[in-house]
Amino acid sequence: MKLTDELYQWIEEHRNDDPSKLRLRLHKQLTPELDFALLQIECRRKAAKKLPETLSNPRFVFPTSLSAEQCTSDLLAQFHATLVDDGMKLIDLTSGLGIDVFHFAHQAHSVTAVELNPVVADALSVNAQTLGLDNVSVVNDDCVDYVANSDVHYDVAFIDPARRGANGRRLFALSDCEPDVTAMLPWLRKTCRKLIVKASPMLDVTQTLRELPETTHLYVIGTQQECKEIVAVVDFETRVVEPQIIAVTLAKDAVSTFSFTHDSEANAVARYAVATEGQYLYEPYPSAMKAAPLKSLSQLYGVDKLHVNTHLYVSNEIVADFPGDIFKVERLISFSSKEIKQFKNRYKQINVAARNFIMSADELRRKLNVKDGGNSRVIGCTMSDDIRVLLVVNRV
Repeated sequence: MKLTDELYQWIEEHRNDDPSKLRLRLHKQLTPELDFALLQIECRRKAAKKLPETLSNPRFVFPTSLSAEQCTSDLLAQFHATLVDDGMKLIDLTSGLGIDVFHFAHQAHSVTAVELNPVVADALSVNAQTLGLDNVSVVNDDCVDYVANSDVHYDVAFIDPARRGANGRRLFALSDCEPDVTAMLPWLRKTCRKLIVKASPMLDVTQTLRELPETTHLYVIGTQQECKEIVAVVDFETRVVEPQIIAVTLAKDAVSTFSFTHDSEANAVARYAVATEGQYLYEPYPSAMKAAPLKSLSQLYGVDKLHVNTHLYVSNEIVADFPGDIFKVERLISFSSKEIKQFKNRYKQINVAARNFIMSADELRRKLNVKDGGNSRVIGCTMSDDIRVLLVVNRV
């Protein structure tokens, strides 16, 4: 559905209004056009943090509420675009709202966007025009049928298979996703030179490499708060013995990366030590935790691991480029009845975490009888020789 200039102006005037209250107030005069305008206000509010760049264009439209919930963020799409060389011919096989398509279009010579849902495909075409991207062409088709029947060859194919099975069941193997990329590989080898597969962060890294044996680079991508996705780059013309695994942490103005291979991790030698007050404590970002270069981090950054199963590290001098959060150890407290009783007298409010500990963070919070909050953090963890301690730390 297309919007008139008047409705675009109405959306702008009401963009800060509560959509539910607005809908209730206007329910007697609700036309399909006005209902679609209300949908734009709702979706823009939902996606405001995720799509700051895209939504700077006031005429960008959302075809459905689901498209706003499921779309890729601008931040992730910007990174995906760095995986594509300038001037390439690209096809996005599962385009959806098209955020990846629009970012690819700034890099590629041409982008073919395949989308199964005709309503979403129509919005994709409209938005490409609105954004001034005349190198995007939209195909309303099932990507499996399109790849099987097309004789067009592309430099790069990008695919983002659905991350959940029936009834919201979480999926842990690429072959369980929809579409099944592993079943499409014979056709994809004929369709493109390079394949980029965006997958759920729930997938197992080793299993993904088994299912995509021609992977040259596997990116585990996240923010400082959570792991967002796994992206496999498959080059059908280049075979490597050991693919690079790259943990990537994206922030608004910076990108942190750590690269390793399974062989280098297997051969790495970690150092172990107990923490002491005054040291610096390091906790890997979620993407690094998922990628699991746990011995390599110790060896390459010269930091000591607290325990083979406690993925925290310490050093006497600060290592500023460590791919993780950095804290200063203010107090080291033994996990004993006496110390637990005294803890709540010192810290009424403190953020609680547990790493390789005998109880969860929630259980530890109740045990210490404290509330989350404030600037300090207490981490219940196990150190070498199976010593259980509480580390009170402050972020550097």
